Amino acid sequence: MKLGMVSLGCPKNLVDSEVMLGIIRDKNLEITNDPSEADIIIVNTCGFIESAKEESINTILQMAEYKEEGNCKYLLVTGCLGQRYADELFAELTEVDAIVGKDSFTDIGMVIDEVMAGKRLVHLEKGAPLTNQPRMLTTPNYMAYLKIAEGCDNCCSYCAIPQICGPYTSRPYEAVIAEAKELAASGIKEIIVVAQDTTRYGEDLYGKLMLPQLLKDLNELDGVEWIRVMYLYPNNFNDELIEAFATLDKVCKYIDIPLQHASDTLLSSMNRYDTKAEVEALLTKLRARIPEIVIRTTFIVGFPGETDEDFEILKDFVTAQRFENAGVFQYSQEEGTVAGAMPNQIPDEIKENRYHELMALQAEISEELHQEMEDKELTVVIEGFDEENPELGAARSYREAPEIDGNIFVENAGDLNIGDFVKVRILQGFTYEMVAERV
Repeated sequence: MKLGMVSLGCPKNLVDSEVMLGIIRDKNLEITNDPSEADIIIVNTCGFIESAKEESINTILQMAEYKEEGNCKYLLVTGCLGQRYADELFAELTEVDAIVGKDSFTDIGMVIDEVMAGKRLVHLEKGAPLTNQPRMLTTPNYMAYLKIAEGCDNCCSYCAIPQICGPYTSRPYEAVIAEAKELAASGIKEIIVVAQDTTRYGEDLYGKLMLPQLLKDLNELDGVEWIRVMYLYPNNFNDELIEAFATLDKVCKYIDIPLQHASDTLLSSMNRYDTKAEVEALLTKLRARIPEIVIRTTFIVGFPGETDEDFEILKDFVTAQRFENAGVFQYSQEEGTVAGAMPNQIPDEIKENRYHELMALQAEISEELHQEMEDKELTVVIEGFDEENPELGAARSYREAPEIDGNIFVENAGDLNIGDFVKVRILQGFTYEMVAERV
């Protein structure tokens, strides 16, 4: 029998999908990328915000059509949406044969056996602990994500993640290192460390923040070129961690730090742990200690009670800080969250206007910073080639995370292979991309 999987949402969810595929592969099921061929289809969903929920529902319905038009006999739903709305989905989507909770995905083999035996079920029981599981990588063969924790305790007032994924739970240090060694031995050149909050890693298990030590040990792995860290929250970004980024040669000088706003009034109502002044002090310290640092962040516009003055504070902050990259999200009112029940919800039209205004401001800054990179040299990894011009390679440097940031297009790259690391000189910078030549 053949099995197909659709993985939605964040890289953390992708790791869960890869673990499920590893478990399934051990059951001697053939994996296919073509859902029309699949006897079993799994949709690993995201349920974080409204747009993600809509995408998940639409994907489930699209996959359900293969029960009529393709080979599909069994349709399973896993992940965050299944965890959050199990009963509603099970009642309304009769095409779905099983719903597997976020904490139960390592039981996927058992659930497949149950549905193939004719059962229709919801399985939300706590699955295996955060020990290493078989894993089938779906990323390009030179990069992989390394998940170091589950859940979150930050309880930002707009966020449903603690309800869906539970409290912050670090994976045992030995398990993380063992998996990283396996990835390096398999030829992985870029390891991307992910968790809901990577800076908090180890505090729950060991009583101290362990990310600096983890980066030191990952830095010793043979064959690895880059170690990239995502989702670094500012409140635990201590001096030891700054030194790790500054001194470890394989750790990318790339900081992905979700700040969400700059108005102290809104930061407080968001239940964020930092003030604007504290964030500014951290950013100043990072740039002073690591001159080549690239900082990426995210902001929410249209949070309940956001005034014109609050938005002006945010724009002034973005103008002053000149982030290399920033993502902007319109606030999504989520049931069960503190912010979802707040008064002074912002009309959609105002959210939309503020979104476009802040994105336009950031686009100007990104273009200026990319133009300042002209004539500088960078090491890049080749990720693909232009269909119409195979001599033009698409690449990334330490400055760009996959699937999030822009590309560097490399001229005369036709003799290179995907996964090659080469040195280039930047010729021209644009808003989201740069053009380079090989050195």
